[in-house]
Amino acid sequence: MANFNLKVNGKQFQVDVDEDTPLLWVLRDHLGLVGTKYSCGIAQCGACTVHINGEARNACVTPVSNLGSDEITTIEGLSEDGQHPVQQAWNEVDVAQCGYCQAGQIMTAAAFLKTNSQPSMEEIEDAMNRNLCRCGTYHKIREAVALAAKK
Repeated sequence: MANFNLKVNGKQFQVDVDEDTPLLWVLRDHLGLVGTKYSCGIAQCGACTVHINGEARNACVTPVSNLGSDEITTIEGLSEDGQHPVQQAWNEVDVAQCGYCQAGQIMTAAAFLKTNSQPSMEEIEDAMNRNLCRCGTYHKIREAVALAAKK
């Protein structure tokens, strides 16, 4: 076990975990931030997507020892009141069905739109293809990302 200092959603935390502990489990089990979901555990579904220094990353395969002074943002830290343009678009389009993948989808979309504020539908589809939705709401996800880009 080792102590790690993490900056999550703008706040400092200290956790005592094994160095190979995935960030996902630190967030959920040690910090109580359960918006980031576990699904596959092998970075193939995107349910655990968070931002590390503004870049979308899979928390399930990111060892806590690799983080150092990085800025980590979870779905809880994306917006205090749910008013991030992507969250607004998600609500307007009524994307969610079961909702399990939505935090990861939203975090991927938010990071993507920071780098491409006027994407084509092809670019949106390409950016979002790392995230799986068991309910198959891909058409609504693309529609919401396009709407968020206009906000």
